[in-house]
Amino acid sequence: MANVFLVEDDIRLSQLTADFLRNHDLNVRQFEDGTDLLAQVRNNRPDIVLLDVMLPGEDGFSLCRTLRREYDGPILFLTARDTNFDQVLGLELGADDYVIKPVEPRVLLARINALLRRVKKDAGSKNQDQLKFGKLRIDRASRKVSLDGEPIQLTSHEFDLLWMLAENASELVERERIYSDLIGREYDGLDRSADVRISRLRKKLNDNQKNPQRIKTIWGKGFFFVADAWD
Repeated sequence: MANVFLVEDDIRLSQLTADFLRNHDLNVRQFEDGTDLLAQVRNNRPDIVLLDVMLPGEDGFSLCRTLRREYDGPILFLTARDTNFDQVLGLELGADDYVIKPVEPRVLLARINALLRRVKKDAGSKNQDQLKFGKLRIDRASRKVSLDGEPIQLTSHEFDLLWMLAENASELVERERIYSDLIGREYDGLDRSADVRISRLRKKLNDNQKNPQRIKTIWGKGFFFVADAWD
């Protein structure tokens, strides 16, 4: 049974959400704010964190930034805000997905299960393959990445995206495939989740953000990992 941390200050909504998830075989711990959240994550590592954006005290964005220093599991934002800025900001801070409140419970459950399936698949992988491109090293078994001998800290979603791109080096990886295989939903033509994650990868891998040479965007189609750009 997967362990879920639900951080939501609306007590009624929190209880309704928790009851629904428990009825679908998820173990839920509820928090009204972020007080001691990091300590609880350290001591009782959850399989996924559901994090409301608007919280008393430290808000969800700040908490996400703090958690990402030590926690590499899935983080899903619950937000009443629907502006692109907030969605992009949440992903840039390291969240794996977001849902806009009010959300249909079954939609939330589907998003949670999609993230949990991906994590379970990663944990069960016995593949010891390593990918090497110049000074870049990607180890799928340990889920570690290094560039020029220096470790690169990636979230779980960022690693999966990098592996997909690198495994298909010098080939176009279509945007629709990234959404269906990694993000867990169809691309609607407006969703910028993949672009945000690509931007984060470029930044961490020292690619030129304005004129990328290592991970290129093929406009209207997808992304292209350049195999010989890592020396």
